[in-house]
Amino acid sequence: MANSEESCSTQLIDGDGVFNATGIDKLIKVIRLADCGLSYAIVSIMGPQSSGKSTLLNHLFGTNFREMDAFKGRSQTTKGIWLARCAGIEPCTLVMDLEGTDGRERGEDDTAFEKQSALFALAVSDIVLINMWCHDIGREQAANKPLLKTVFQVMMRLFSPRKTTLMFVIRDKTRTPLENLEPVLREDIQKIWDSVPKPHAHKETPLSEFFNVEVVALSSYEEKEEQFKEQVASLRQRFFHSITPGGLAGDRRGVVPASGFSFSAQQIWKVIKENKDLDLPAHKVMVATVRCEEIANEKYASFASNEDWCHLEEAVQSGPVSGFGKKLSSILDSFLSEYDAEATYFDEGVRSAKRRQFEEKLLQLIQPAFQSLLGHIRSETLEKFKQVFDKALNGGEAFSLASCNCAQFCMALFDEGCADAVIEHANWDTSKVRDKLRRDIDAHIDSVRAAKLSELTSLYEAKLKEALSGPVEALLDGASNETWPAIRKLLRRETEAAVSGLSDALSGFDLDEQTKDKMLASTKDYARGVVEAKAREEAGRVLTRMKDRFTTLFSHDSDSMPRVWTGKEDIRAITKTARSASLKLLAVMAVTRLDDDHSDNIEGTLSVALVESANGAVKDRSITSFDPLASSTWEEVSPKKTLITPVQCKSLWRQFKSETEYTVSQAIAAQEANKRNNNWLPPPWAIAAMVILGFNEFMTLLRNPLYLCVIFVGFLLFKALWVQLDISGEFRNGALPGLISLSSKFLPTVMNLLKRLAEEGQNPMTNDPNRNPATNDQQRNPALESRSFRNGVSASSSMSSSASSEVISSEYASPAKED
Repeated sequence: MANSEESCSTQLIDGDGVFNATGIDKLIKVIRLADCGLSYAIVSIMGPQSSGKSTLLNHLFGTNFREMDAFKGRSQTTKGIWLARCAGIEPCTLVMDLEGTDGRERGEDDTAFEKQSALFALAVSDIVLINMWCHDIGREQAANKPLLKTVFQVMMRLFSPRKTTLMFVIRDKTRTPLENLEPVLREDIQKIWDSVPKPHAHKETPLSEFFNVEVVALSSYEEKEEQFKEQVASLRQRFFHSITPGGLAGDRRGVVPASGFSFSAQQIWKVIKENKDLDLPAHKVMVATVRCEEIANEKYASFASNEDWCHLEEAVQSGPVSGFGKKLSSILDSFLSEYDAEATYFDEGVRSAKRRQFEEKLLQLIQPAFQSLLGHIRSETLEKFKQVFDKALNGGEAFSLASCNCAQFCMALFDEGCADAVIEHANWDTSKVRDKLRRDIDAHIDSVRAAKLSELTSLYEAKLKEALSGPVEALLDGASNETWPAIRKLLRRETEAAVSGLSDALSGFDLDEQTKDKMLASTKDYARGVVEAKAREEAGRVLTRMKDRFTTLFSHDSDSMPRVWTGKEDIRAITKTARSASLKLLAVMAVTRLDDDHSDNIEGTLSVALVESANGAVKDRSITSFDPLASSTWEEVSPKKTLITPVQCKSLWRQFKSETEYTVSQAIAAQEANKRNNNWLPPPWAIAAMVILGFNEFMTLLRNPLYLCVIFVGFLLFKALWVQLDISGEFRNGALPGLISLSSKFLPTVMNLLKRLAEEGQNPMTNDPNRNPATNDQQRNPALESRSFRNGVSASSSMSSSASSEVISSEYASPAKED
């Protein structure tokens, strides 16, 4: 490949007819022809050998084709076909320099290559320059008339019509004016065209339909070189923008895109080369195929950018389009008609096959829009169903009737929408979309049914929970022999009412009997579960309930008034009664008794194990007996019904006793303290003995008044100690605790009194004479009093607790002795 600054050239076809695919690919890559799209032109030149074709091209287009050296004689210079880029001409223009005709090198009989190269030039070129001498005009052979006749015949029979510009360049113009030469030349060309057999459709088609004929004349290059160059420069201007409307090739047709030029040229030459006699029926089918595909592609691209189609496609994206099928069918009809009109000339079989492919391609293009439209119709119909269905249900219509009527109405509505969207050219099945809509409607019906049923179930369950929870809790709180029968009666009554109401509500849902029975059974189970859950909840608080019941019965009398422990109450009997009631509560809460045939002896078992066994153990600790509570299950009671196991009952009772003993001990201590407060004077016999035995001392005092003074002073001192030590308060908690407390306080109190007397004697009499020494002493020693009081109470409490424990032990350990 030869290169210049702006021009590049390569041999496209060599003298033996071999196509140089590598060379043309390199050339196209160098000049970047593939980027030109359709904006390029092909110019070729044909004419006799040594007629100055290469010289004309080099001056006209700035190429560097090899020129003949006149000093070496006239011989063949260009072999085969050469291709070069024109320098400085826009758009990109390629020029082909064909081997000269009528050369002695190939001989008189070897004209096949001449015809093949000429046919090739006409097949791929937009402008064909025919170089001829001025003095050859009017001659049969020199003007290439046989060659033109053959080319016209083959072009008409094989190739798709394309508008090619034939520019006849008359060389070495004589004095004869061009105006006189041109008519003669055009007349000869027209005669050749008229003599060529044409298809029926083109019988009357003029030459101008396929070719633009231009005639120019140039002076002799050797004799008038400057004038020749001026004329060539003027002619060069006509090749600028040659493909624009009004240019030399402005009305060309069937242009191959620049990226496919190499392949197209190679295939055309291959077909031409393999058919030397120029009878190319196979190429007719190939060209028809290529051209029909071009037409189909053009129409497809035109359809894709069609304004009406684009509006429909855009509208379908946002929602259903009324009359979609009719509108789109009309657009398809118009484009298919255009294809038929442009492809009529080509082979019928190829044309029909390409038409079917074109139609299928169009349908593939519009199918997404059609499917989108069906999707919108389906979605809109589904939303419509939801609206009318909800409206029907809110209007009070039965669920099954409303679902059936609304589904039928909406399916009919969908069928109408599909009929409006159907395209005549397509046999697309809408049953899948219809089935999906039906499934969506059924799914929505099922979801609404499930929601409604769930709502109904939740409503009646809430009613059951409200009707059962509070009464069951109250019944269990007042545990007695009638507790569980009352709970069973309550459960039966509320369950029957709920089941009856739910059964009536379910009648409008058209449910099968199995489903309905299952829901009613679930409601019954829920009611039973509410009672069992409440029972388990209350069982978890049984210890608190037992202590509350014990405290209520122990601390209040039969009139619910708080007890005052005066000493007349029988604490043992009261304690026994309160604990028996608590034991009754524990027995009631141990298991659930919701079945009518339930029977158990849990209360007896607990009484024997927790009360009687304890009393028996006190009598005879050496006898080991079986513990009925040493088990995790109750006899003849299912574990599912067990709320508190026997082992848990034993543990709870032990905890209950330990936490209630303090209350009993406090009551016993209060009773004993009350007794002591009421009997703090000595017994009557002691008073009588004191009077009899102290008579002499009393008489001595009467005889000597000084003793009375001493006694009076002693009384004052005793009174002061009495007040300071709070003797009556100390003995309120018992004799022994009082003595212990007084013994610890006595010496400090005496020392304090003596100290205060000494201080009072030293203080001046200006101090407040009315001030009570006892008051001062109390104010100076509040901590002492507080500490002494606490010590006394502590000691008293200890002694009282000890005493109450002895009383409780004797109550349960020695029932026989008490009797």
